[in-house]
Amino acid sequence: MAEQFDVVVIGGGPGGYVAAIRAAQLGLKTACVEKWTGKDGKQALGGTCLNVGCIPSKALLDSSKHYHHVQHDYAKHGIKADGVAMDIGTMLGRKDDIVQKLTGGVGMLFKANKVASYHGTGRLLADRQVEVTPADGSEAVTLQAKHVILASGSVPIAIPNVAFDGEYIVDNEGALDFGEVPEKFGVIGAGVIGLELGSVWNWLGSDVTLLEAMPDFLAATDPDIQKQAARIFKKQGLDIRLGTLVKSAEVKDGKVEVTVEDKNGESTMSFDRLLVSVGRRAYTEGLLADDCGVTLTERGQIEVNEQSQTTAPGVWAIGDCVRGPMLAHKASEEGVAVAELIAGKPAHIHFDTVPWVIYTEPEIAWVGKTETELKEAGVDYQTGTFPFAAIGRALASGKTDGMVKIISHAETDELLGVHIIGAAASELIAECVVTMEFHGSAEDLARIVHAHPTMSEAVHEAALHLDKRAIHRAN
Repeated sequence: MAEQFDVVVIGGGPGGYVAAIRAAQLGLKTACVEKWTGKDGKQALGGTCLNVGCIPSKALLDSSKHYHHVQHDYAKHGIKADGVAMDIGTMLGRKDDIVQKLTGGVGMLFKANKVASYHGTGRLLADRQVEVTPADGSEAVTLQAKHVILASGSVPIAIPNVAFDGEYIVDNEGALDFGEVPEKFGVIGAGVIGLELGSVWNWLGSDVTLLEAMPDFLAATDPDIQKQAARIFKKQGLDIRLGTLVKSAEVKDGKVEVTVEDKNGESTMSFDRLLVSVGRRAYTEGLLADDCGVTLTERGQIEVNEQSQTTAPGVWAIGDCVRGPMLAHKASEEGVAVAELIAGKPAHIHFDTVPWVIYTEPEIAWVGKTETELKEAGVDYQTGTFPFAAIGRALASGKTDGMVKIISHAETDELLGVHIIGAAASELIAECVVTMEFHGSAEDLARIVHAHPTMSEAVHEAALHLDKRAIHRAN
């Protein structure tokens, strides 16, 4: 007889493991199925984010930034350092240690909350049964659940005539484990992943070229942020080529030969390594039995309603495999909401206030609408901006690139969007998210006392500038 659970979660990423923990906290007998195997041969919880995404990429960004700064910036502080070298193996080892600590930490949280963990592949059958095929090759087992939460995540999108080989042509996972710095590093896609991993290897000494098919750079961001970002990244040495379509790529004699097409026609480029980072798609391969009752959308995502319920009774879906932004924090909050709905508590997710972050240097963060979106929607708005170059803390720390831009409704002053490019943008965006969640105004941000000297004063001054009363810039 199948073991009985109140909740079975398929997928142990930032959506799935959080849903499992919250469900267990609420007194529900919970199991989580995750197939990921770490470098130590054991189950690795945390999904793409902890294993080959958010966390390891931030570890490499930090290491590569230190290396770059000691070479180019420390002299300004009076620090002299000659003969500086980067040990790639040590850098990768540090990254792997961080990953193992965090994935192991999730395992400890499972034990503390009495979540049953299954290392294997989960498949949803009819009547909320979940078939688990163990990773060690042993006989499959079946779990019976009152509720099933699907949190299968996403995988990188492949493009025609560019086949991953795991060594020369790689996805984000492969770009986290190069054994040496490639002399020439090509990146297909100048989005979040392309910019972050392109920055890592650029700071370590690679000649990095980003090939972006779209005519606009960072099209999802506000136009003023796009302009600043393009200027800053070009200054850093990133060669960003817009309107450049990759037709094919193949490995010849240890080099990747890439055929591209732009306004000047077709041409060929050669790289030592090539990263394909053109986006991700919902991962549902092998997840759903034909009679499970769950349907997919035209985009291949699991169809859900506003409360994350699928078309099958008692089956829910969250994270990258459903609609909405493919962001770890969005998946986690969906996981909490679904666990609480299952337990009979009220819960919801407000997608309009989900923040976005690109962890380049400087960072880029935003929440809400861009000026472009508001123009297209015919909304009457007003804006305020402030440069970090006029902030004392930014000058003292040598981090003066970037700006804060605030957009509010012209009549009500309700905050509609905030866009930041600058140091610590990922942290500065939080007070703006809170303000928007409470339907606050730009005036609220302007009236709040911000500590001095801090980077957050740029948010304060941008809010003041919107009403033509900024203190440290001309209005």
